Amino acid sequence: MINRLSFQDGLTAFLDVLLPRKCIVCGEVLSLHEKHVCLKCLGDLPRTFYSFMPRNRMSERFNDLVQRDLDSSMSRTDVPVPYSLATALFYYRASTGYRNITKSLKYHGNIAAGRYFAGMLADEMIASGFYSDIDAVVPVPLHWTRRWSRGYNQAEVIGKVIASALGVPLRTDILKRRRRTRTQTKLSIEGKTANVRGAFGVRKGSDINGLSHILLVDDVFTTGATLHSCLLALREEKSFPIKISVATLACVGD
Repeated sequence: MINRLSFQDGLTAFLDVLLPRKCIVCGEVLSLHEKHVCLKCLGDLPRTFYSFMPRNRMSERFNDLVQRDLDSSMSRTDVPVPYSLATALFYYRASTGYRNITKSLKYHGNIAAGRYFAGMLADEMIASGFYSDIDAVVPVPLHWTRRWSRGYNQAEVIGKVIASALGVPLRTDILKRRRRTRTQTKLSIEGKTANVRGAFGVRKGSDINGLSHILLVDDVFTTGATLHSCLLALREEKSFPIKISVATLACVGD
């Protein structure tokens, strides 16, 4: 008995003849039911599984930045600051094709792939149970000139999927980018920190007093400097410590 193809499968098969879809990682032609990545590359995806670990290398790196700031004389407080959770779907390795996952979203407009991998991350976060008390997802904002030229914010693409999966609002009305910063790619650790210091602020009129656990979202976690700068902007606005966790598609290291 011949299995009938659905209309969508038939359309996909027809379009694949005209313009074959290729794996975002290795470049091989995808089969009918593969989406964005072939099964082999999907199986070899260097996943972190950080969503299932409240304390991991990414969270330790991020909380070290938070503690360093708290230890400074200007930020010292007697009120305990909640530990920030941190998660990423996979390890970013510049020497492998997996780097194309975030690059295709950020620089080549592959929003569909961004949503696909963001959905994988969201599934892990839900399954772990550690992110069940998130009450708002806040994407790292782009400067208006960069958003205008790109046409979208990659962090917002990821954040929208996660917010929908968690059943909480995506809050793009909270953070703003005060100035356009240099691209972080070729900067040193110290340079990255200096580049984004004070670059973010809370929009006038934004109300975050009813929020207790915010999830900051970006595409890649390298040193954590950008996300930490966003955290500082939020905590400056809040009269008492608010729990702020972070999530990205990729994490540099390991």
